[in-house]
Parts: sequence; C-alpha cells; structure tokens
Amino acid sequence: MASHKPLACSVSAFFFAASLVSAQLTANFYDKSCPNALYTIQTAVRSAVAKENRMGASLLRLHFHDCFVNGCDGSVLLDDTPTFTGEKSAVPNNNSLRGFDVIDSIKAQIEGICPQVVSCADILAVASRDSVVALGGPTWVVNLGRRDSMTASLDTANNDIPAPTLDLSDLTKLFSNKGLGTTDMIALSGGHTIGQARCVNFRDRIYSETNIDTSLVTSLKSNCPKKTGDNNISPLDASTPYVFDNFYYKNLLNKKGVLHSDQQLFNGGSADSQTTTYSSNMAKFFTDFSAAMVKMSPLTGSSGQIRKNCRKVN
Repeated sequence: MASHKPLACSVSAFFFAASLVSAQLTANFYDKSCPNALYTIQTAVRSAVAKENRMGASLLRLHFHDCFVNGCDGSVLLDDTPTFTGEKSAVPNNNSLRGFDVIDSIKAQIEGICPQVVSCADILAVASRDSVVALGGPTWVVNLGRRDSMTASLDTANNDIPAPTLDLSDLTKLFSNKGLGTTDMIALSGGHTIGQARCVNFRDRIYSETNIDTSLVTSLKSNCPKKTGDNNISPLDASTPYVFDNFYYKNLLNKKGVLHSDQQLFNGGSADSQTTTYSSNMAKFFTDFSAAMVKMSPLTGSSGQIRKNCRKVN
C-alpha cells in the first residue's frame, strides 16, 4: 500500500484459491485454546484507531506487505539483527511501514492470557480486518491457524511488493502471478481509500503527468516540493481520508488518483468499467474487497512457529 497497504498499496503474494485456504484454516481455531484472542485484538485495534485514525490504514498496509512476501507469515514483523536481515529495510517498507508497536502491544496482551498459542501472523490478519471495520468498512471471516515464519526475504520484499509507478499491464501481471485476478487487484487497490502516501511516491506524477486534476496538483505540490520533502505525506483519498468507503474510485473518475498506479485503474483501459461500478456501488466494492482479502495465503501445519515476541524468532 504507498505510504499508508494503506496500500500506497497494491498487492502481491496471495498464492492459493479461497477453497484451499479454507481447507487449511478455520475461523474457530482459537475457540478453545484462547477464547478471548479475537476480542483482545478487536479492543486493542479500536483503541489504537480511536487514538490515531491513520493507524487503521497503517495496520491494513502492514498486513498487505506481509502477504506480498511468501504469504501472510509475519515475516515483515521481524527486526534485523547482526546475523539476520529482515524485510523492514526494503525500499517499499523503510521509513514507510508503521503500526509495529500496536502489534507488539496486542501480542503482549495475548501472551499474558494464552502463552505461545496465537501467532503474530494471525494477530496481524485479524487486526487488518478490525481496522477496516473500525473505519466504516466491511467485515469478513478471518480463517485462523497461520504460523509464524522463521525467515524473511529482503530481496522478495524489494521485488514483489508492487511499486506506485506501475502501469495497468504490470499490475495485472503481478497480481496474476500470485493467483489474483483483475477483479481482486482493482478491489484490493481500494484499500487506498484510507491512508497516506509519501511525496517521493507521487512526485513524478504531480510534476510530469497530465491525466491529473489541476486542483489536486496544486494541493499536493504545496506539501511535496520538487527536490525536498520525500517523507511528507498526503492522503490517498482527500475526500474522506479516514473513512473506508468508495470515494477512492469516485476520485479516479475525476482524475484525482494520487499515485500513478492508482490512476491506471481509470485511464482508458480495461479496468475502467469495474472502477466505474465501484464508484457508484459501494456494496459491490465491499463484497469484492472482502472476498479478495480471504484469498491471502497462510503458513500452517508444522512449518514455522508461534513466536513469543513478534520481532524475533524464538
């Protein structure tokens, strides 16, 4: 996601079909082993988002960037050590991903009631859902039972997380390589209805491109100079930046996509029709977004572990 998954978010490691995911995971996985897990996560997320609205988008994006790299396995949460290189320093993540402290807090609370039972990967998956709900978006059933990876991949993070400069054909191919269709790609991009983007990720668009609303250009330039301010942030959806709705798509119809990759969804190409539908039918967007979220690939079975601390392998 750009600086917000939200999304200066696009998507990239959803490997298995929903039916396969469902066969591996169950929604009631912790009902007996940690019955208060989901309530604990929900309460903490609601509190974090109430304290800072932006955190909802940050947690959603954090989950996306985890899933982009070898599945939703909590690898993005691992810190670098003298003998281990994680994914936090990858170009799409460095000075960009946030919300790690919220996940740490939730993990500590859950460890206090159910030691080494609930995976960090599952906490992040549930927190992203609860973040969307807290900001007015749809809910969906999060199947549970993921395990935490013991490895990470800086190279994969650098290569597989979609860049905000991609054209429609590249986005479509990237999603397709991960088992996601065009419908999934366009729906998941709607995560950009919340969150912020860094100046460095849209500077070329506002100073070089023409398929962009002039009033938006003026507004964005005021916070994104040509040579400085790389980390200055602007909302991906200036209309309702802290509400999960379909204004992202309405904005695209008016050439108000902040990122190059965003505007590609309404630029005279094959994505125009679906984008137009979402702009006038929020229920359809919510349904498709929820369905696409369910497709994310887990790490289950004997692979991995249940970390005691999300930042390091046991």
